[in-house]
Amino acid sequence: MRILVVNVNTTQSMTDSIGEQAAGAASPGTEIVPLTPPFGAESVEGNYESYLAAVAVMEAVRTHPEPFDAVIQAGYGEHGREGLQELLDVPVVDITEAAASTARFLGRSYSVVTTLDRTVPLIEERLHTAGLSARCASVRASGLPVLALEQNEEAAVDAIAEQAVRAVREDRAEVVCLGCGGMSGLAERVGERTGVPVVDGVTAAVTIAESLVRLGLSTSKVRTYAPPRPKRILNWPVQAG
Repeated sequence: MRILVVNVNTTQSMTDSIGEQAAGAASPGTEIVPLTPPFGAESVEGNYESYLAAVAVMEAVRTHPEPFDAVIQAGYGEHGREGLQELLDVPVVDITEAAASTARFLGRSYSVVTTLDRTVPLIEERLHTAGLSARCASVRASGLPVLALEQNEEAAVDAIAEQAVRAVREDRAEVVCLGCGGMSGLAERVGERTGVPVVDGVTAAVTIAESLVRLGLSTSKVRTYAPPRPKRILNWPVQAG
C-alpha cells in the first residue's frame, strides 16, 4: 500500500517531519510518500494562503508520476479536500477530520489547540462542514506561528500544553486534538501535561486511510464528488515567465 501525505505549505523540513511521523504510524507494508506542493506559501495561516495551497496540493497529487492507494491532506483547517475527492478514485483523508473523528471515540467532547488565532475560524468552519463541530468544546490558539513550531520545540510544547490544560479545565474538553500538521510528534508530551488523550491528526489520518484501503472503500462518485466534467481550462497550468 502506498499513501501520499501532502504538506500544504512549501517548507520542506516540515514535509520531512510530517512524513516521518506518518511513517512511524504506518503498518508494515505501507509506504508513506511525503509531498511538498510545487508552489505556495512557506506557511499557511489564512484564507488566501489556504486557497492557494488547495490548488497546489491538487496539482502535486494530479501530477504525481507513480500509483498510490490513498491521499492524506496534512493541513489543519485548510481548503481542498473536496477537490481532491472529485479528482481521485482513491480515499482522501484530511487531518482535521481524522483527528476530530478519532477524538469522538475517546471522549464526549474534544478541543483543538492550533497556532495563531486567525486560523481558529478556518478550523471551526472545516469542522462544521464535516459535521464534526457538535462535540467540539473549543478551538484555542497557542499564539505560535506555524514556522515557530520548528524553531524551539520546548517553547512550542509549553505554549500548546498551556492551552490544552485550559481546554480541559475551562472548556470541559475530554480529548485534545493538535491543530496543525507541524505539531506532529508532540502528542505524547502534551498528553503528559493534560492527563487526557491527545490526538495527532497525521497519525490518525494514516490509520484511517489504511483502514479504508483494506476495506476496499473510497469516495462515492454518484453526486457531490463526481469527477470534474471535461472542459477547457484556460491558461492552466500557469507558465512561469
